[in-house]
Amino acid sequence: MNQKIRLLLAAAITGCCLAASASALAAAPAARAGHVFIISFDQGAPAGIGKADMPVFKKMAAEGAHTWEAYTIVPSITLPSHTSMLTGVGIQKHQIQWNDVWAPGKPQLTVPTIFNLAKAADPSLVTAAYVSKQKFRLFEFRGDIDRFVLPENTSSLGVAAAFAGDVARLKPGLCFIHFGEPDAMGHKYGIWSPEKMKAFADSDAALGIIRDAIDAAGLGDSSTIILTADHGCHDTVNKEGKTVGTHGSADPDDVIIPWIVWGKRVKPGFTITAPVVQYDTAATALWLLGIDVPDSFWGRPVTSAFE
Repeated sequence: MNQKIRLLLAAAITGCCLAASASALAAAPAARAGHVFIISFDQGAPAGIGKADMPVFKKMAAEGAHTWEAYTIVPSITLPSHTSMLTGVGIQKHQIQWNDVWAPGKPQLTVPTIFNLAKAADPSLVTAAYVSKQKFRLFEFRGDIDRFVLPENTSSLGVAAAFAGDVARLKPGLCFIHFGEPDAMGHKYGIWSPEKMKAFADSDAALGIIRDAIDAAGLGDSSTIILTADHGCHDTVNKEGKTVGTHGSADPDDVIIPWIVWGKRVKPGFTITAPVVQYDTAATALWLLGIDVPDSFWGRPVTSAFE
């Protein structure tokens, strides 16, 4: 083979490689947000939020895209529901059916979470979680999360303070935040009690702290925030004759939850009319980060909420 033919062949091969590379780059989804924050209000039934003093939450719902008629899974309980929120699949697939104290001997995750999927797609992306219940160690145990915090002060304000102390340093690309106080007060005193309403108000103040911390870290313009809940609730009377909150059924009071998205590229003042299910949160978070949603996901991105 003479020198001229070799050069032509090399040029052709190089051109093919460059074309293939360009094609792959063109096919890769573009990131729509640099930072995604998922904030869950435990036992955050839409009716209770509507009654509570929560100006920050309600303003974000009005300014962003929202539905007050999203659905969680059944049974409508904390850990199985949050597992669907963060894995994109139903309980039949993730098989996390327990809801008490985490221990190594309990059934653990066998499906991917959005945290390890995001990390696999971009090893430089920082993942974080700030939670108020020990059972969320389920997501720490496998090493899915770079920064996992269960603060000594597990009130909503305590969780927010832990986040605010970290965010400027970490600049997480994907972050989950859990406020458990509304659930604790609802179970103890009833879902319409002054104590539950105060827990909602304190959680709203915590949301304001988180918003301010995101802005102070210089992330506000590149962030999208999802506000939602794991389940709703209803009142019942216990064996002592006291009214207390509960949940877990397929009743609308237990399964209907809010789903709000606010921030970068969100349609302002938009009402989401398409059905939204708990596991759509996981798919939406990945889609926002420009990460392919796995075919194994049950959830799908809520694309109608975005410009």
